[in-house]
Amino acid sequence: MALTAVVAAEAIALAVLTVVLVIDLITLEPDSVGGAIALVAVTAIAAVWVSVMTVHTWRGRSWVRGGIVVVQVLAVAVAVGAFQGAFARPDVGWLLLVPALAALALLFSGPVVRATTREDETR
Repeated sequence: MALTAVVAAEAIALAVLTVVLVIDLITLEPDSVGGAIALVAVTAIAAVWVSVMTVHTWRGRSWVRGGIVVVQVLAVAVAVGAFQGAFARPDVGWLLLVPALAALALLFSGPVVRATTREDETR
C-alpha cells in the first residue's frame, strides 16, 4: 500500500532527526538545555508514534486514519512556517509538504478507505 510507504518514510525521517538532535545535544552547547531536551523528547515520541501507525497501516487498522490526518496536518503547518519568516527554509518546507499532501490524498482514496474499514464496522 502506498500510504504505508509514505508513513514509513516519515517515521524513518523522524527517527533520523531524533538521532541528529541527540548528537547535537551532546556535541554542541544549546542556548537552552531544557528546550533542547524537550525537542529531543517530542521528536522521539513522534518517531515512535508514526512508527506504530506505520505498522498498523500495514495491518489495515481503521483507527490509523485519524492519527495519520493529525500527523499530516501538523506537517503541513510546520511546512507553511518553513516557507516564511526571516529564517525561511523553502527546501525543508517542500520536504515536509509533499509527503504530507500525498499521504492526505492517499488516505481519502477509495482503496485505502476500503482497506482500512472492517467488515463489522460497515453494518
